[in-house]
Amino acid sequence: MHPSGTRRTCIALGLGLSLGLVGGRHALAKTPGEVEVGSVLREAVMRGLNGPDRKLSDYRGKPLVINVWASWCPPCIREMGSLERLAWSDAGQKFTVIGISTDDDMEAAKLRLRKNSATLNHYIDRNLELENMLGADHLPLTVLVDAKGRVVSKTTGAREWDSAESIAMINKAFRIKQAAKP
Repeated sequence: MHPSGTRRTCIALGLGLSLGLVGGRHALAKTPGEVEVGSVLREAVMRGLNGPDRKLSDYRGKPLVINVWASWCPPCIREMGSLERLAWSDAGQKFTVIGISTDDDMEAAKLRLRKNSATLNHYIDRNLELENMLGADHLPLTVLVDAKGRVVSKTTGAREWDSAESIAMINKAFRIKQAAKP
Protein backbone atom coordinates (compact mmCIF):
# COMPACT_ATOMS: atom_id res chain seq x y z
CA MET A 1 0.00 0.00 0.00
CA HIS A 2 1.15 3.53 -0.77
CA PRO A 3 2.86 5.24 2.15
CA SER A 4 0.17 7.93 2.35
CA GLY A 5 -2.51 5.28 2.93
CA THR A 6 -4.55 5.86 -0.23
CA ARG A 7 -6.39 2.91 -1.70
CA ARG A 8 -3.87 2.28 -4.49
CA THR A 9 -2.05 -1.00 -4.45
CA CYS A 10 0.90 -2.24 -6.38
CA ILE A 11 0.37 -5.53 -8.16
CA ALA A 12 3.39 -7.79 -7.97
CA LEU A 13 3.97 -9.61 -11.23
CA GLY A 14 3.92 -13.06 -9.63
CA LEU A 15 0.73 -12.36 -7.70
CA GLY A 16 -0.87 -10.80 -10.75
CA LEU A 17 -0.06 -13.84 -12.88
CA SER A 18 -1.29 -16.31 -10.30
CA LEU A 19 -4.57 -14.47 -9.88
CA GLY A 20 -5.01 -13.76 -13.58
CA LEU A 21 -4.85 -10.00 -13.06
CA VAL A 22 -1.98 -9.09 -15.33
CA GLY A 23 -3.16 -7.73 -18.65
CA GLY A 24 -6.64 -6.68 -17.64
CA ARG A 25 -8.93 -4.95 -15.21
CA HIS A 26 -10.33 -6.74 -12.21
CA ALA A 27 -13.62 -6.37 -10.36
CA LEU A 28 -13.00 -3.62 -7.82
CA ALA A 29 -14.74 -0.32 -7.15
CA LYS A 30 -14.11 2.37 -9.76
CA THR A 31 -12.19 5.48 -8.92
CA PRO A 32 -14.21 8.72 -8.62
CA GLY A 33 -14.65 10.26 -12.07
CA GLU A 34 -13.01 7.37 -13.92
CA VAL A 35 -13.19 7.59 -17.71
CA GLU A 36 -14.34 4.22 -19.01
CA VAL A 37 -12.94 2.42 -22.05
CA GLY A 38 -14.68 3.93 -25.08
CA SER A 39 -14.97 7.42 -23.58
CA VAL A 40 -12.84 10.51 -24.23
CA LEU A 41 -10.44 11.73 -21.55
CA ARG A 42 -11.23 15.10 -20.02
CA GLU A 43 -8.74 17.94 -20.20
CA ALA A 44 -6.07 18.06 -17.51
CA VAL A 45 -2.90 20.06 -16.99
CA MET A 46 -0.04 17.69 -16.21
CA ARG A 47 2.85 18.91 -14.05
CA GLY A 48 6.18 18.00 -15.66
CA LEU A 49 8.69 15.90 -13.72
CA ASN A 50 11.47 15.91 -16.32
CA GLY A 51 10.16 18.57 -18.68
CA PRO A 52 7.58 21.33 -18.95
CA ASP A 53 3.95 21.14 -17.85
CA ARG A 54 1.59 20.11 -20.66
CA LYS A 55 -2.11 19.75 -21.24
CA LEU A 56 -3.36 16.23 -21.90
CA SER A 57 -4.97 17.52 -25.10
CA ASP A 58 -1.49 18.48 -26.40
CA TYR A 59 -1.07 14.78 -27.15
CA ARG A 60 -4.12 14.52 -29.42
CA GLY A 61 -3.52 13.65 -33.06
CA LYS A 62 -1.37 10.58 -32.38
CA PRO A 63 -2.17 7.48 -30.29
CA LEU A 64 -0.94 7.74 -26.72
CA VAL A 65 0.32 5.14 -24.24
CA ILE A 66 -0.01 6.44 -20.67
CA ASN A 67 1.82 4.49 -17.98
CA VAL A 68 0.77 5.27 -14.40
CA TRP A 69 3.44 4.38 -11.85
CA ALA A 70 4.92 5.17 -8.44
CA SER A 71 8.48 5.22 -7.14
CA TRP A 72 7.55 2.79 -4.33
CA CYS A 73 6.05 0.17 -6.69
CA PRO A 74 8.55 -2.59 -7.68
CA PRO A 75 6.53 -3.83 -10.72
CA CYS A 76 6.28 -0.23 -11.95
CA ILE A 77 10.05 0.15 -11.72
CA ARG A 78 10.65 -3.21 -13.46
CA GLU A 79 8.60 -2.26 -16.53
CA MET A 80 10.07 1.24 -16.99
CA GLY A 81 12.94 0.02 -19.15
CA SER A 82 10.61 -1.83 -21.52
CA LEU A 83 8.50 1.32 -21.95
CA GLU A 84 11.63 3.30 -22.85
CA ARG A 85 12.68 0.64 -25.38
CA LEU A 86 9.14 0.55 -26.81
CA ALA A 87 9.01 4.31 -27.23
CA TRP A 88 12.29 4.43 -29.13
CA SER A 89 11.63 1.33 -31.26
CA ASP A 90 10.35 1.40 -34.85
CA ALA A 91 6.93 0.24 -33.58
CA GLY A 92 6.89 3.05 -31.00
CA GLN A 93 7.21 5.75 -33.64
CA LYS A 94 3.50 5.30 -34.41
CA PHE A 95 2.40 6.47 -30.95
CA THR A 96 3.64 8.51 -27.98
CA VAL A 97 4.55 7.01 -24.60
CA ILE A 98 4.34 9.10 -21.42
CA GLY A 99 4.47 8.34 -17.71
CA ILE A 100 2.40 9.70 -14.84
CA SER A 101 3.65 9.31 -11.29
CA THR A 102 1.13 9.01 -8.47
CA ASP A 103 3.80 9.80 -5.89
CA ASP A 104 2.94 12.33 -3.21
CA ASP A 105 6.63 13.25 -3.04
CA MET A 106 7.85 14.93 -6.23
CA GLU A 107 11.50 14.45 -5.26
CA ALA A 108 11.03 10.67 -4.85
CA ALA A 109 9.52 10.53 -8.34
CA LYS A 110 12.34 12.63 -9.84
CA LEU A 111 14.94 10.43 -8.12
CA ARG A 112 13.35 7.30 -9.63
CA LEU A 113 13.46 8.87 -13.10
CA ARG A 114 17.15 9.74 -12.66
CA LYS A 115 17.95 6.22 -11.44
CA ASN A 116 16.19 4.77 -14.49
CA SER A 117 17.75 7.30 -16.90
CA ALA A 118 14.26 8.16 -18.14
CA THR A 119 14.03 9.96 -21.46
CA LEU A 120 10.24 9.83 -21.90
CA ASN A 121 8.08 12.72 -20.73
CA HIS A 122 6.88 12.05 -17.20
CA TYR A 123 4.36 14.00 -15.18
CA ILE A 124 3.18 13.94 -11.57
CA ASP A 125 -0.45 13.77 -10.54
CA ARG A 126 -1.99 16.52 -8.46
CA ASN A 127 -4.90 16.01 -6.09
CA LEU A 128 -5.58 12.51 -7.52
CA GLU A 129 -6.97 14.12 -10.71
CA LEU A 130 -5.25 11.85 -13.26
CA GLU A 131 -5.20 8.83 -10.97
CA ASN A 132 -8.98 8.97 -10.62
CA MET A 133 -9.68 9.89 -14.26
CA LEU A 134 -7.54 7.01 -15.54
CA GLY A 135 -8.80 4.51 -12.94
CA ALA A 136 -5.45 3.87 -11.28
CA ASP A 137 -6.60 2.07 -8.16
CA HIS A 138 -3.86 -0.56 -8.78
CA LEU A 139 -0.39 0.05 -10.17
CA PRO A 140 1.11 -0.10 -12.62
CA LEU A 141 -1.69 0.87 -14.99
CA THR A 142 -1.19 1.43 -18.69
CA VAL A 143 -3.92 3.22 -20.64
CA LEU A 144 -4.06 3.24 -24.44
CA VAL A 145 -5.69 6.37 -25.85
CA ASP A 146 -6.47 6.86 -29.55
CA ALA A 147 -5.56 9.97 -31.54
CA LYS A 148 -8.92 11.58 -30.68
CA GLY A 149 -8.43 11.13 -26.92
CA ARG A 150 -10.69 8.08 -26.53
CA VAL A 151 -9.61 5.36 -24.09
CA VAL A 152 -9.32 2.10 -26.02
CA SER A 153 -7.69 -0.17 -23.42
CA LYS A 154 -6.52 -0.38 -19.81
CA THR A 155 -3.95 -2.88 -18.59
CA THR A 156 -3.24 -3.38 -14.90
CA GLY A 157 0.02 -5.00 -13.87
CA ALA A 158 3.55 -5.01 -15.19
CA ARG A 159 4.55 -6.42 -18.55
CA GLU A 160 7.38 -6.27 -21.04
CA TRP A 161 5.99 -3.51 -23.25
CA ASP A 162 8.60 -3.98 -25.98
CA SER A 163 7.83 -7.70 -26.42
CA ALA A 164 6.30 -8.91 -29.69
CA GLU A 165 3.12 -9.85 -27.79
CA SER A 166 2.72 -6.39 -26.25
CA ILE A 167 3.47 -4.59 -29.51
CA ALA A 168 0.87 -6.76 -31.28
CA MET A 169 -1.68 -5.91 -28.55
CA ILE A 170 -0.94 -2.17 -28.89
CA ASN A 171 -1.12 -2.30 -32.69
CA LYS A 172 -4.46 -4.12 -32.51
CA ALA A 173 -5.87 -1.61 -29.99
CA PHE A 174 -4.76 1.34 -32.13
CA ARG A 175 -5.65 -0.44 -35.40
CA ILE A 176 -2.10 -0.04 -36.66
CA LYS A 177 -1.33 -2.34 -39.55
CA GLN A 178 1.90 -4.25 -39.04
CA ALA A 179 4.36 -4.31 -41.89
CA ALA A 180 4.51 -7.56 -43.80
CA LYS A 181 7.45 -9.76 -42.86
CA PRO A 182 10.00 -10.31 -45.64
